[in-house]
Amino acid sequence: MFSNTLFLLSAVLTVAGALMVVYTKNLMHACIYLLASFFGIAGLYACLGADFLAATQLVVYAGGVIILMLFAIMLTGGTGNKVNRYGLEKIPAMGNKKTYFTAGFTAIVSALILVKITMSAMSGNPAVANLTNEPTVERLGTILATDHILAFEISSVLLLGALVGAAVISRPRKEIHD
Repeated sequence: MFSNTLFLLSAVLTVAGALMVVYTKNLMHACIYLLASFFGIAGLYACLGADFLAATQLVVYAGGVIILMLFAIMLTGGTGNKVNRYGLEKIPAMGNKKTYFTAGFTAIVSALILVKITMSAMSGNPAVANLTNEPTVERLGTILATDHILAFEISSVLLLGALVGAAVISRPRKEIHD
């Protein structure tokens, strides 16, 4: 029953988030909907018993969307809010019914994902119902640290290069005057 509920909520969150990313015109709203879609995908991974992929989805991709939003604000020059007569920015309302519903739905799916991951991690405890899928984190860690260490190190160097490239692209250009 729990797995079916988690699957249905995750599937709805994934599809609805993806559709809203396509149909929204606001950059910040698109980032939030993409974040919701990533949470739904993590829930689908948790349903499959891939707890490592679910946790990676939450940490890497969901964290990446938050960084994307920060870079979007920094590189586009802010929100463009109007200034009142005192020189202070007028801040619009923080949300409407649609954003509160999306946030609540995402929070429910996130809580279910965390419960599923916790249940699979505590599967040795007889008080917790045994899951059909075994945790994969220990096995993947052993394989990455022994057999596939070269690929792991190459991917870390590749990610470092991407980080340096993003910093070079986003830094301001200095004009050279002759």
